This record gives sequence, structure tokens and C-alpha cells, in this order.
Amino acid sequence: MTEWHRETADYWADKRVMVTGGGGFLGSHLVDELEARGDNVDIFVPSSSEYDLRERAGIKQAFRASQPDVVLHLAATVGGIGANRENPGKYFYENTVMGVELMEQARKYGVEKFSILGTICSYPKHTPVPFREEDLYEGYPEETNAPYGIAKKALLTQSRAYRKQYDFNSVYLMPVNLYGPRDDFDLETSHVIPAIIRKCIEARERGDESITAWGTGEPTREFLYVKDAADGILTATERYDESDPVNLGSRMEISIRDLIETIADLTDFEGGVEWDVSKPDGQPRRKLDTSRARERFGWEATTEFEEGLKATIEWYEEHRETVIDD
Repeated sequence: MTEWHRETADYWADKRVMVTGGGGFLGSHLVDELEARGDNVDIFVPSSSEYDLRERAGIKQAFRASQPDVVLHLAATVGGIGANRENPGKYFYENTVMGVELMEQARKYGVEKFSILGTICSYPKHTPVPFREEDLYEGYPEETNAPYGIAKKALLTQSRAYRKQYDFNSVYLMPVNLYGPRDDFDLETSHVIPAIIRKCIEARERGDESITAWGTGEPTREFLYVKDAADGILTATERYDESDPVNLGSRMEISIRDLIETIADLTDFEGGVEWDVSKPDGQPRRKLDTSRARERFGWEATTEFEEGLKATIEWYEEHRETVIDD
């Protein structure tokens, strides 16, 4: 057993861990990984129906119920480009108030470690590629996602301020676009990969000649498999004790056009793509510099992109009747 593996087993042993958003897409995978890592780890997932984390009273109630040693803050009000365009005020307010108050209450309750899930939507619209953490404050985010991105970036400022004034140990992690089993396949709220998987499979079954995709297909994105993201968050929590933000990514980049062609091939959809250029493209390019994660806590993603896509498609085809409400 390596030194880091011993540290992993020791870190989580007998700890009480609050995972906000633990019932969601990423959170469910993180909880699975946490259960596999820790001996006698006590995991508390505050349900939205019982604990409203947008209200101070709900947050205090969650802390009283769990008395956590560690808080992993994954919960967010989030969606794709369309949802961001329709809910800018809601996304700004709910993400800001939830994160700020959670960190304040964690400080007051004497939490040992607070890990914050930020977003690469916080980066300036025209950030040089690959995105480096040092560039985070060099401009305004892409307009579609700006309210959400700025709300999340405020938590980085809070993390640094609390470390300086209170010696509060928090870390701020920015995963690139996630995908994988258990993703959101609702076309009203889903991100690009689950949306295109669903469209291709349904079009194939109907015998459609084409599917419709937003924008021009020219922007590029980097994608991180959800299980790799869960591993990265837990690894950072175990090994990293600074407030400098850290990218979590896979070091790949693909255009939306090539992504859709790949998904069409993997789902056996033989039709074409009609591009709705009246819809926004979003940020022109996204690709992260992930050297800080590697250098500061020894983490790298391991899942090959097509391998992850195949697993996601297989999961959807197996579970589609239970996750899609027609």
C-alpha cells in the first residue's frame, strides 16, 4: 500500500461527512466512492425536502442533525444554456446564498474541512486556452452563464478571506463539464451529452432523418467522467489544504460537431444534424490546464472519453423508462 493510499484510509475513518447535493448526479457517485474509501465513515446527505439549504434555518438544522467533521458542498441550482438564459436571477441568488451561508455555518460549527465545488463557468469568456487558474479574474464570464459563474466565484473569495481571518480550512475545485451514468436526460434542463444521447436514440427508433442541435457546432469542450470527478474531489479533500482554486479536467478537447458525430456513431444513429444557429454557442472554447491538481495532490483523470460515453449510453438505454417522464 502506498503512502497516499494509507492516508486515504486513515483520513475518512470514523469521520462525519455532510454531502450537500449527495442525491444528485455527481453527488451519488461521490457518496458511492466515499463509502468505498472510509471505514465507519458517517455520511449525511441533507434532502431538499427536509433541509432547505437556501435558508439559514435549513442550513442550521442540517448542521445540528449531522455535526459534521467535513462538508463537501456539491449542491447547486444549475442547468444547461437554455435554463441559464431563463433563470439568471434565480441561479445567481440561490447559488450565492446557499454557498455563503453554508461556509459561515461550517466555520461556526468548527468543521475541519470544507470542500467547495465551483464551476468553470466562472472563467472569463475569452480566457486563453488552456484555462489556467491564474486567469480566473481576468475578465467577465460568458454572458449566458455569468450569473451562475459569478455566484460560484464569490465562494472562492469567501474561502480565501475565511482562511486569512479565521484559519478556516476550505478548498475550491472547478470541474470541467461532467457526464456519465445517472446524468439528467430531461431535454429542458440537460447538458449537451445526455441531450444528444437521448435525441440520437429516439431519432434512431423513430427512423428520423436528422436531429436538431443548438448553435454552429464550432465551439469546443472538455468533458470529465463523473466517477473521475468524484475521485478528484475526495482526493483533494484528503491531500490539499490551500485556498488556491484547482481545475479538475481530463486534458481532452472536442468540438460540439465532432462530439455529436461520435455519439451518433456510438448510438447507431445514421441520420444527419440540423444546426439551429439562432441558439447561442456559449463559450468559444473550453480546455483546462490540470497541472495544479497533479502537482499539488497527485490527481489525474483516468477514463478514456469513448469508454465513458459507452458507459453513459448503456446506462441510459437500461434505465430510460425510469428516468424519462413522457
